[in-house]
Amino acid sequence: MEVLSQVAVRFVGAAIVAGAAIVAYSAWDLLTGPVNALWIVLLVMTVVSGLATLRIPSMPISFSISDTFNIVAALLVGPSAGAVNAAVDGLVLSCRMASTRRTPLRVLFNMATPAIATWLAAQVFFTFSGERPAIDGALGALRLLALLTLFGLLNFAFNTGLVAIAVGLESGQSIVSTWKQHFSGLWVTFFGGVIAAMLMMVLSSLGTMEALILIMPLPLLLHVTFKHALGRAEDRIRHLDSINKVYFATIEALAQAIDAKDQVTHDHIRRVQDRAVRLARKLDVADEAVVQAIKAASLLHDVGKLAVPEHILHKPGRLNDSEFEIMKRHAAVGGDILSVVGFPYPVAPIVRHHHENWDGSGYPDGLAGDQIPIGARILMVVDCFDALTSDRPYRPRIDDPAALQVLSERKGTMYDPRVVETFLELYEEEAAGVHARRPPPAALPDVSATIPILAGAHTPASITAAVDGEDLQTFYALGRAVREPLMVSELAELIWTHVSRHIPASAFVLFVYDRHNDAIVPAYQAGNGPHRREEMIRLGERLSGWVAATMNTVVNAEARLDLEERAREKSALRSALSVPVVSNGRAAGVLTFYAEPIRAFDERHRRIAEAAAHVAAGHLIPVLAPAFTRA
Repeated sequence: MEVLSQVAVRFVGAAIVAGAAIVAYSAWDLLTGPVNALWIVLLVMTVVSGLATLRIPSMPISFSISDTFNIVAALLVGPSAGAVNAAVDGLVLSCRMASTRRTPLRVLFNMATPAIATWLAAQVFFTFSGERPAIDGALGALRLLALLTLFGLLNFAFNTGLVAIAVGLESGQSIVSTWKQHFSGLWVTFFGGVIAAMLMMVLSSLGTMEALILIMPLPLLLHVTFKHALGRAEDRIRHLDSINKVYFATIEALAQAIDAKDQVTHDHIRRVQDRAVRLARKLDVADEAVVQAIKAASLLHDVGKLAVPEHILHKPGRLNDSEFEIMKRHAAVGGDILSVVGFPYPVAPIVRHHHENWDGSGYPDGLAGDQIPIGARILMVVDCFDALTSDRPYRPRIDDPAALQVLSERKGTMYDPRVVETFLELYEEEAAGVHARRPPPAALPDVSATIPILAGAHTPASITAAVDGEDLQTFYALGRAVREPLMVSELAELIWTHVSRHIPASAFVLFVYDRHNDAIVPAYQAGNGPHRREEMIRLGERLSGWVAATMNTVVNAEARLDLEERAREKSALRSALSVPVVSNGRAAGVLTFYAEPIRAFDERHRRIAEAAAHVAAGHLIPVLAPAFTRA
């Protein structure tokens, strides 16, 4: 209640004024007449038990038996005694709060509400029971039990209701839902005090002080028992915390294994997790189990990709229909894998459904709208944005405004409109400096305009059938020229000389396989070659590395996918044609041709490049990297 709305301020102020009036009247009532010794004893017990508050380990919840003495004072001494004791109890409990939360307004409100509740409930009780409730006979006992139940209900309702109203007015949430969520379970405390007061009344025939002495061991024993039980619970919680650390470390390790296969940096996963949790909070996801599920699912949502072949996972371009069907399985496979883990929160449904679309066109189950778990809807938006603004093996990143535009265009079809709108608000907060992002590079051209065409494995027969006429004469001459053993640079120069007349490339690179580093390195460059002589591309990375790893040809890929990040913005190259040089069943190298126009290469150029690679295959075997040559 540190920062209150105007309505909440008026309500809290009215409660404090009413409580102050009741406490002032009650103190005057108690001090102007004979001082009741029982009240003094109960007041002392209220203070002592309030100071001996027990706190539930690892939870912001504490409790004490001081309510019992407030209720006994109200029912055995009178409403005034109960009100003063309750106000003192509120003061003692407030003093045990953390200093950062112990504001004057909070302390006064904590004193006022129990005083109001106890005084009003006791007034109603004595209105129906008379000054001394009779307990003679069965009907007398039932009548007393009914009156005590009424007192307990009123005390509980007033006490929790006043606080729930204040919290609801300030938070803007429903007062009823606030009460159900935070206060409904506290009835045991109030009715426990009522039962203690009933025992005191029953034993009062022996004398009030004697009854108090006889019943006093009960709350003391309860306090000691609870303290011992909470100590054991705290030990178990510490043990569970250590197990949870191992548990989450295992999740982290699995997530990193997924990242390594998918060639996604762990920073991406962490950014998605952080944003997804903050987006969930901003969407007022109240169920903490769902928030925890989102945290885990952010790390593990692509666990099903472990079942996807790497040549499909890392393909630098659009997947064909059969490849996409295989890729789509990862959502269901991931859900199945995680369903047997036994998470204490719903992780598996988020992972299974994080590719379901808002309009029902997604997979694997075709869910639509609110049928999709809220965690999956959040994860879809956050993951898409971070993926679009990050480099991937199959495309370069785009800038933030372009990525936000993509999300807006997909709102209502792929993504939940409310989630997208809230994400845009969250991004604006980040842009204002709440969570700074690295500045994006200049926007790259439309990736969709440079979708590569992927060919499968190519045999000499298919190459021969595809090459005729002038092209056949060219390769006949090339074959004659490379009959003798040649240095790598000589081989590459011959290829470039014969092929450059038929392929519209402004640059050419011959990569060779470096067995020592399991990577390809540029052994020869012609034209405006974009690579450094010491540059190394590991198998599966970038464009040429993917071609070497999968031994598949790529046509019209975005050329800058093959360059180092610092070289991308300066390069004018836009298209790439990359073919593997296969020797003895493995890649001995890669021929990559670059051009400045978009979609500079066609099927004829692909056939020519593959034929050149076939000619080179007999003379280029997988060896350690040779000396670099630039034409």
